[in-house]
Amino acid sequence: TVLITGAGGGLGRAYALAFAAEGANVVANDVRADAAQTVADEVLAAGGRALANSGDITTVAGAQAIVDAAVEAFGEVDVLVNNAGILRDKTFAKLEPADLEIVLDVHLKGAFFVTQPAFIKMKEQNYGRFLFTASAAGIFGNFGQANYGAAKMGLVGLSNVLAVEGAKNGIK
Repeated sequence: TVLITGAGGGLGRAYALAFAAEGANVVANDVRADAAQTVADEVLAAGGRALANSGDITTVAGAQAIVDAAVEAFGEVDVLVNNAGILRDKTFAKLEPADLEIVLDVHLKGAFFVTQPAFIKMKEQNYGRFLFTASAAGIFGNFGQANYGAAKMGLVGLSNVLAVEGAKNGIK
């Protein structure tokens, strides 16, 4: 069972279709309910198993509910793809605090909030995989994306810690 945030389009949709093609149960999460449903319908039309979910990753309760829905529908969460993201591009000198906060909320805090309950479930299962959609904007920098780059590098750090903490439970 693969839970994918930001699955309503772009890379998230591509991840959902690719995992479904390999036989995975797919939980397509996107705050845009219609987009999540469209991707789930694509998986179902291709003969796969899917659940659309429009839960909000930016809250602890919302993120927990997403993981709970995956477990209720399919009994497990084997893979979590933290893909959800937004842009609020502005040069650093003009970047407003709200533009920083919303990008961190979706990319970094959202990933953290969904990952924590999934990690706990994976520890119980003694198996799990996490994928984080990072960006060259974080590694190399990109004009007008200080907030985005910072959030993406935060995902790199989170991923590295989870690899260490999850190793003894088969979590990578």
